[in-house]
Amino acid sequence: MRSTLQKIGLVTAGLLAGIFISLNFSANAGKDAALSALPVEELRSFADVYNAIKQGYVEPVDDKKLITYAISGMLSNLDPHSTYLDAEDFKDLQVSTQGEFGGLGLEVGMEDGFVKVVSPLEDTPAYKAGLKPGDLIIKLDDTLVKGLTLSDAVKKMRGKPKTQIRLTVVRKGENKPFEVTLTREKIKVQSVKSKPLEGGYGYLRIAQFQEETAADVVKHFDKLNKQEKDGLKGLVLDLRNDPGGLLNSAVGVAAAFLPPKVLVTSTDGRTEDAKRRFTASPEDYLRGYKDDFMKNLAPLAKTVPIVVLVNGGSASASEIVAGALQDHKRAVIMGTQTFGKGSVQTVLPLSSNTAIKLTTARYYTPSGRSIQAKGITPDIVAEETAGGESHERLREADLEHHLQNDKDAGEKPVVEPKPQSKNGKKGKADDNEDASRAPIEFASKNDYQLSQAVNLLKAWQIIKR
Repeated sequence: MRSTLQKIGLVTAGLLAGIFISLNFSANAGKDAALSALPVEELRSFADVYNAIKQGYVEPVDDKKLITYAISGMLSNLDPHSTYLDAEDFKDLQVSTQGEFGGLGLEVGMEDGFVKVVSPLEDTPAYKAGLKPGDLIIKLDDTLVKGLTLSDAVKKMRGKPKTQIRLTVVRKGENKPFEVTLTREKIKVQSVKSKPLEGGYGYLRIAQFQEETAADVVKHFDKLNKQEKDGLKGLVLDLRNDPGGLLNSAVGVAAAFLPPKVLVTSTDGRTEDAKRRFTASPEDYLRGYKDDFMKNLAPLAKTVPIVVLVNGGSASASEIVAGALQDHKRAVIMGTQTFGKGSVQTVLPLSSNTAIKLTTARYYTPSGRSIQAKGITPDIVAEETAGGESHERLREADLEHHLQNDKDAGEKPVVEPKPQSKNGKKGKADDNEDASRAPIEFASKNDYQLSQAVNLLKAWQIIKR
């Protein structure tokens, strides 16, 4: 039996090698990169396992399913952001960048085989139900999450609007799991919101970086500016809990407040096309626009005092904007340490309806800082409440297989001190109190960080005078 398996394995290894070679040539058509030698021994082991499953597994397994599992496994073990996109996932990715998709409104990752909440999106079923960053989802209806891939778990959470799903959640500080029933909705994320603040100041929030985010920022800024007789005295740019999105949108938002053509971010990877410099120039932020929407931007945007609010939910594109404004000394960054996702994912189509999302580069701030697994350190630390408390949040460095910071030289990410109780010790009662504390409603009268940002802008005006 073993001899037969080995013979079949050798034949399969040869076939797989041929497939991989043809795929490699296809993927690199028109490029001069030399084909790396294929690892024959490892492919032989792969073929042995493949055939053992085909011949001896308790139930028949489809070839396509096995190959898909193999691809998914290769990618998911690289880092938390590389993944295989089947037809449904690929379509969802394309739709979500346009700001509309179906489901619960959760940014999630995988940890120890469970779905871990990175951030609930504003005004979605998950946000309204009080799900928090760091929550572990262990069961979807009656299906245990353990054993599912992240893609499978996400598919189960998606569904037709007005249908319900029951989540079983484990939360730090809670004695036992609890259940929450959510009604799925058609998720339409409003990328940009704004409102005037008293005293001639403006508030502009970006919830996610989508295709039209930069153009919307221009519209909202001009609207805020026109509402003030003498123009805006200062602006609060709120990037809290913004999980990121499109790179060109981040470049566009930064370009709105920076001088023309200055460096916003750079990327570096193993291939030549992964080595890029993105500046505050139309060619780097325009995509799908015939006209440069930045021409309509009020000149005051380049000089108005800005405070940028960030927290542990500010990731990726948010960190690009915050890092650029910080390095160019264009804004004061206030809040808590950001998430620390400093990697670039490239979507590489495999067919007309499937693709892989592969981490191909790290990105850097204009001064050359790497944010990966570290984040942006605020110029002024401001916790969520006046008592110095903030929700404990999941960060990139907490994710399994996370990419290391190549600029660290042994330096560890900044860790915020945990809030102390009145007696100086944090016990079980304090944990339960933290777990039950409701998320802060941004831009409300109870938004302590926003009030501190406005106070800083007022002090700025006094200093100018």
